[in-house]
Amino acid sequence: MLYWLADLSSTLSFFNVFRYLTVRTAGSLITALVFVFMFGPWIIDHLRLRQGKGQPIRADGPKSHIISKAGTPTMGGLMILFGIVVSTVLWANPRNPYVWIVLAVTLGFGLVGFYDDYLKVTRQTHSGFAGKFRIIIEAAIALAACIAMASLGRPSFATSLTIPVFKDAVINLGVFFPVFAAFVIVGAGNAVNLTDGLDGLAIGPVMIASASFVGISYLVGNAVFADYLQIHFVPGAGELAVVCGAVIGAGLGFLWFNAPPASIFMGDTGSLALGGLIGSVAVATKHEITLAIIGGLFVLEAVSVVVQVVSFKLTGKRVFKMAPIHHHFEQLGWTESQIVIRFWIIAIVLALAGLATLKLR
Repeated sequence: MLYWLADLSSTLSFFNVFRYLTVRTAGSLITALVFVFMFGPWIIDHLRLRQGKGQPIRADGPKSHIISKAGTPTMGGLMILFGIVVSTVLWANPRNPYVWIVLAVTLGFGLVGFYDDYLKVTRQTHSGFAGKFRIIIEAAIALAACIAMASLGRPSFATSLTIPVFKDAVINLGVFFPVFAAFVIVGAGNAVNLTDGLDGLAIGPVMIASASFVGISYLVGNAVFADYLQIHFVPGAGELAVVCGAVIGAGLGFLWFNAPPASIFMGDTGSLALGGLIGSVAVATKHEITLAIIGGLFVLEAVSVVVQVVSFKLTGKRVFKMAPIHHHFEQLGWTESQIVIRFWIIAIVLALAGLATLKLR
């Protein structure tokens, strides 16, 4: 909404500042942070009162969790989503379709996660929404979003997959692009969901990935910078930097309450929504493969679960002591803080590697 103040710049030059993407991204970050700080305690108290026993803890999970995490409320993703939506609506260009598509995916995945959390809390079981049905709904949301994004871009390029490092390597997937892109979004949502198992573990890498896509969105949406770096220019995608800035701000605010020992858990409400958001931004900016590098930690967590399941079904043996892989390290004796901080370090290194592909051409 504040973007419209730029139209008054002819009357007062100060209002021209609202045209600057950098200013609005910073404003989005700060607004989301302040919003979560202000309303976070109220949301936590309200959820604790409503949920009673809080999020049920897996009986087959680490035994320490049954004692240390019992009674902690979940659905903390609500405060993140409120912060992102309020901040984005306030600072982003309301005429930009990419913003609304990404927000639609975020809220759609958030609703799926909310229902899953609701079932877990009300039934007091770690089994929520039926897995297959949940995936179908997520896929439908993602597919609709990808079709909409494909309709916005240049013909042929809009349905193409770009390859990092190789500036001219473009694969036109044609009608299969929305299916591939939807897979990326659904995969990102569920990978972040699997990562959310320790206090602060998921939100840190989410903010790191979002910070990376602030830069990517800004660069691919700027014709001059895109030409200089020899990356593909995507008109309008720069506005997604405002959305990613809001994720960082809301994430920082949430981390204040989620730092160990957590006052609240993100829940599927937040993890699915944030993963879907990052995935949809990657699709919009044509950096789907780069997402696999920047979000490599999420990929590792998801792959560890797949490997564990496949190995057990085929051989009756487990590769890891427990999956996802962060629980494997818990079983090896690593403390929760060691796992979280070391995984954050890995996320930072992977993000730098992903960003390096922008210059290596």
